[in-house]
Amino acid sequence: MNTATQNSNTEQAKFLSGSLSKHIITMSLTSAVGFLALFIVDVVDMLFISMLGIDELAAAVGFAGTILFMTTSISIGLGIAGGALIAKSLGENKPSRATELLTHVMIVGVIFAIIFASLLFSQLHNLTGLIGATGATQELAVSYLKILIPTMPILLVGVVASAALRSHGAAKLSMMVTLIAGIVNAVLDPIFIFVLDMGLEGAAWASVLSRVSVAMSGLWYLIRRYGGFSGISLIATIKDLKPILVIAIPAILANIAAPIGGAYVVKAAAEFGEAAVAGLAIIGRITPIAFALIFAMSGSIGPIIGQNFGAGRHDRVRKTFNISAFLVVIYVIPMVGVMYILRSPIADMFNAEGIARELIYLFCGPLSLAWIFNGIIFIGNASYNNLGHPFYSTWVNWGRNTLGIIPFVYLGAQYWGAAGVLIGQMAGGIFVAIASYILAERLMKKAERNQISSDSDAAFEDHQRSYKITHLRR
Repeated sequence: MNTATQNSNTEQAKFLSGSLSKHIITMSLTSAVGFLALFIVDVVDMLFISMLGIDELAAAVGFAGTILFMTTSISIGLGIAGGALIAKSLGENKPSRATELLTHVMIVGVIFAIIFASLLFSQLHNLTGLIGATGATQELAVSYLKILIPTMPILLVGVVASAALRSHGAAKLSMMVTLIAGIVNAVLDPIFIFVLDMGLEGAAWASVLSRVSVAMSGLWYLIRRYGGFSGISLIATIKDLKPILVIAIPAILANIAAPIGGAYVVKAAAEFGEAAVAGLAIIGRITPIAFALIFAMSGSIGPIIGQNFGAGRHDRVRKTFNISAFLVVIYVIPMVGVMYILRSPIADMFNAEGIARELIYLFCGPLSLAWIFNGIIFIGNASYNNLGHPFYSTWVNWGRNTLGIIPFVYLGAQYWGAAGVLIGQMAGGIFVAIASYILAERLMKKAERNQISSDSDAAFEDHQRSYKITHLRR
């Protein structure tokens, strides 16, 4: 191998050397900026729609959002699969293999997205009716979805491209992809909704062009910086199908768990009136802003763990996990202090009164220290996905959103009313976090004893030993 090739490989596997703390902080901060941009745009989007003064419009977006969450979960699942496989290959000093895997993930993802989007499109009335939409609200939701559902393949390309950039360590480029999408949406929303008088459909078309910008900018950076894609081979793609799906399927299932638990929490809160539900909705908007860094960290440390796992640097894998857990603690504690100081202005900003205000005050205080445990769960999930056991994240997430919510919320509501719903929701995460930490420790020890293959092509065999997979030889 010549010097130029060695330098190229070192550049692509940048997490094998240097300060792990710096890598984690840089990756997490840049991801958090992009995450906040999208969240803020989402809030502004809803604000613009609300300004139209038609109650059914906001409700229609809510119903449509439930359906769209499914498409997003699938895209994120393929992104996690691509990111994990690419990071391992880079750690194994196989940049050409990483490019090939990216190509195959894109092919599999786009084909699946086309099929899934077609099925959804043909059943929009049935699906929206199933989740409770009726009359004019249902028709508005369906018209909104008819514009966005066909762009699911475009969204998938953007999500996978962004994940691939993070796997290469290009945190700033990945952030730029997200920021560009946010800017496009924020600029076009008022133009389409008000200036062109397109109403709800205007918001949908602004989102379409935002998705196009994600895909185009992500592909641009991948092609210009990392050589883009390999040649298309049907046989090679089929051989990689199982390793891709063994990560993607549990990642998709893990993402779907959250709305299940959230639905039960809302149902429990509804027993105490609309004000309680409103309070939880406001908390739902506060949470991604206050703890954006933790949300971002779950996707940011994956490439760091993946590259070092692929290179057999198990000491750096463990250090990444431990440093991330420590950073969660030192981030959450001062953030809770800030929220406590600002609890009154936050409640005033949302015009919250009565039970809603009480819940906001409860959340913006010591109770939110429980987010330390949620952070541990996120870090654990990133570890499982990149250490060859993605189904662990599925079990943990479903455990968190069933056994970690339902009994705790039920008992909390019985003893403390609406406040108990929130207390129960937060308390359940403590026990799941302990289980998640133990699982991660066991998995890292197993990796250190070389009981998990770090080879990208062999990773699938750790899950499905009954299959015989012929390795691709380059």
